[in-house]
Amino acid sequence: MVYLYSLPAACLLGFGFVLQQHAAEREPLSLMLSFRLLLDLVRVPLWLAGIGCMVMGQILGALALTHGNLGQVEPLLTTNLLFAMALARWMGDQPLGWSGWLGALALSGGVASVILAGRPHSGQGQVGALRHWLVIGCVLALAGILVAIAQHLRLLHRPPLLAAAAGTLYGLQDALTRVCGGIIGARGITGLLVSWEPWAVVALAVVGLLLVQSAFEAGPLRLSLPALSAAEPLSGIACGIGFLHDELRTTPGALAWQAAGVVAVVGGLFVLGRHPVMPTGERRPEPPVHHHAHRPRHRP
Repeated sequence: MVYLYSLPAACLLGFGFVLQQHAAEREPLSLMLSFRLLLDLVRVPLWLAGIGCMVMGQILGALALTHGNLGQVEPLLTTNLLFAMALARWMGDQPLGWSGWLGALALSGGVASVILAGRPHSGQGQVGALRHWLVIGCVLALAGILVAIAQHLRLLHRPPLLAAAAGTLYGLQDALTRVCGGIIGARGITGLLVSWEPWAVVALAVVGLLLVQSAFEAGPLRLSLPALSAAEPLSGIACGIGFLHDELRTTPGALAWQAAGVVAVVGGLFVLGRHPVMPTGERRPEPPVHHHAHRPRHRP
């Protein structure tokens, strides 16, 4: 059931990201990291279609988390880049080439290596409240640091950091979504509504969405999507181990294969993200605005 939900989720997420980026790249840069950006985008049908795909993908991902753990689901969701590449290939009519196949093989092989070697499973016992909040605080702090650094860099260097910050928050969101599933099973919908976790999930989703759209607006999709696809599973698995008591095999051989799998996933994401099939997202030059002497300038 984990694979039945995770792979369609990855497909919908990949399609959704491509559609969102095509819409966000046309927005003025002055709206970056402002919620006005989202208010403008909700009037764009292409962006709404991308959001619809992403929401459906997140729902399927949440269902996958109810049947498995973060260590199983998150690596599978990284394959969203493959589906994004397929849609971009269809829209751009450009051949995959040897580098595309190499990246696809590295990504798929890395995911398989992490799952088969690690055999992730839910552990027994409880995690203390201090450790729980410490892990959440570290994740939020890391996302904040990435955003702060991005704001001091040139425009072309911002997308990877903004996307990585969004992926970090999405990983935490995935972990809290799994917690929400447990609350529903134990206390029902009423118990869920009086808990803080679902509201934190909503807040993380909104902030993460703003960061993703700002990354899409700032530069090519190939600069942002690999960082987003890599950061979310790493953050999610870290949260699963940190406060959900997930466990991985820790024998020397298993750890070596897991490390090799992570390297292959990151390498595959990097190669695929820079493949020419991915949309460039280059902005069209805007026509110059001529101000006549007799016409007063508008204040910015």
